[in-house]
Amino acid sequence: MPENLPNDGDAAAEYAAVRTRAGLVDRRDWGVVELTGRDRVPFLHALLSNDVKSLAPGQGCAATLLDVHGKIQALLDVLALEDRLLLLLPPGTAPRMLEALDHYLFAEKVAVTDLSAESALLLVAGPEAPALVERVAGARPGEAAWSHVAGALDGVALRLVRGAGETGEAEVWVLAPAKEAGRVRDTLLAAGARPVGATAFESLRIETGTPLLGRDVDDTVLLPEIPSASLVSHTKGCYPGQEVVVRIRDRGHVNRLLTGLVLDGDVVPAPGAELLADGADAGRVTSGDRSLGRSSPASCDRSSARV
Repeated sequence: MPENLPNDGDAAAEYAAVRTRAGLVDRRDWGVVELTGRDRVPFLHALLSNDVKSLAPGQGCAATLLDVHGKIQALLDVLALEDRLLLLLPPGTAPRMLEALDHYLFAEKVAVTDLSAESALLLVAGPEAPALVERVAGARPGEAAWSHVAGALDGVALRLVRGAGETGEAEVWVLAPAKEAGRVRDTLLAAGARPVGATAFESLRIETGTPLLGRDVDDTVLLPEIPSASLVSHTKGCYPGQEVVVRIRDRGHVNRLLTGLVLDGDVVPAPGAELLADGADAGRVTSGDRSLGRSSPASCDRSSARV
């Protein structure tokens, strides 16, 4: 998380702001990649697990890039505009995605541009988030996840994106020029959003069951091993790894699955901790944190585990 938002503030108050009003999470460490050219839609559609061709301008979807064995190589969000596609990518993954796109690009008329350095993402989360963003930017996206509209702040063009609820609350992502990010952030804070640091966000994320790339999900994980209903289309046709995904759906099962666990006690299990059932190995912890949302957070923690 960028240093200009706190990591060790009043985590309980930050958590409460997201659950009851609006909190601001700095996402300037996320990547932004742009695809232009006449073949951009069929090119990306053929690579990702979700349906890109059906997206109209102003719509979007979450998706994955898989290898031929159905294992997750990237998680991303796709935004369709009139003349381009934008990809929102978790921290540190834009270079790998750019490499993958270049690998698959042959004669298609597609230009791929890394906009990460000139773009900034801020996440406003909470019941009041859509109204707060509308007051600041003059517009709000629709209710559907990853729908988006243009907005503006004192002449600065913004893209306002409805999040998928990784905190469990209403969310609006604000995509701004990097050079204006400080001013946009300050305006959102002045409008009533509270800065949310890493401790509070981690509790929100784990309580909601949102997988974290690099901890809960990596390139050893099959797509069906995580909650994937919003990441895959079963009607779109071929893409790398589709045969494995369909075979598991129709004829098989996975031997492990990412799920949530609520544990009593005062010790948070570390990532990698083994889970035992009747003395036998039942899985391992991928993420764990003390719950800020329970009445007795000191005696309960929440974990994600692959079991």
